[in-house]
Amino acid sequence: MRRREFITLLGGVAAAWPLVVRAQQVEQVRRIGVLMGLSEDHPETKARLAGFRRGLEKRGWFEGRNVRIDYRFAPAGTQAQVLAKELIALQPDVIVANSTPVVAALQLETRTIPIVFAGLADPIGSGFVASFAKPGGNMTGPTLYEASVTGKWLAMLKEIAPNLARAAFLKTPSSASYFDYYMHAALELSPSLGIEPVTCVVEHESASDIERAVESFAIVPNGGLVVMPDTTPINYSDLIIGLAARHRLPAVYFLRSFVTAGGLMSYGADIVELFRQSASYVDRILRGDSPADLPVQAPTRFETAVNLRTAKALGLTVPPGLLVAADEVIE
Repeated sequence: MRRREFITLLGGVAAAWPLVVRAQQVEQVRRIGVLMGLSEDHPETKARLAGFRRGLEKRGWFEGRNVRIDYRFAPAGTQAQVLAKELIALQPDVIVANSTPVVAALQLETRTIPIVFAGLADPIGSGFVASFAKPGGNMTGPTLYEASVTGKWLAMLKEIAPNLARAAFLKTPSSASYFDYYMHAALELSPSLGIEPVTCVVEHESASDIERAVESFAIVPNGGLVVMPDTTPINYSDLIIGLAARHRLPAVYFLRSFVTAGGLMSYGADIVELFRQSASYVDRILRGDSPADLPVQAPTRFETAVNLRTAKALGLTVPPGLLVAADEVIE
């Protein structure tokens, strides 16, 4: 072969390389499904998904480049089963889910596609994993609070309102099937604080049922409110904050976003951090690890927030110890 012909041939091969590389990149795109228990436009949804994407990018996965993410939204579990079927039909490599109703819906549809839950309450009691150390099935991820956190919530209420005698725990059966996990702990811990835990059932995920539950509890004085992990209170956060103010109920929430919106105080895990952490599970699964062998991890970062304006409106004085412990104080 003449030198000129060889160079021409080499140039043609080199020109084809980008096409080969692009074809390989297309072949390497992985698919992730996401099923959220909140509405698409909710601020919590946006913050959590942004945290998840940051976690993916830190590990070399970029949406639109080497991963495709299909999103579905089921506020408080609405249409969860239908949306779970849709995601499963897409045959993603892994699915991320963030509430008990949506994880339960996914479990009914598949026992083979890996599922990473982000901030789930009581995954063992819900039947999603066999143990934290060895999940054993197709599910794993960062979990939420241990049941003993109820003692912290009650202690905060007693600290800011020493005369408190009763605490209402809102229960929405359809979105918080794990309610008893926390309530049993509250019943064990409450005698030492002189507080009676009261279950306030919200039969349906509606504003009228929430109003009915809170108003019936508020009839008896010296009460407070504990808003536990649940997607229903998040979707009705403004209503619950307003009811607590109207009935002058000291309230403690599981998310700081309630406090920035006008709630009294909160103690809980950084949920956005849990979503970033869930990206590490997704990364390992995409690289070949089995969810059955990836231990469930408990949160390590907790945050306390206090709203001084709300305390003043309720006629409460925030103790110095609570102020010192707060990561965020709204004045």
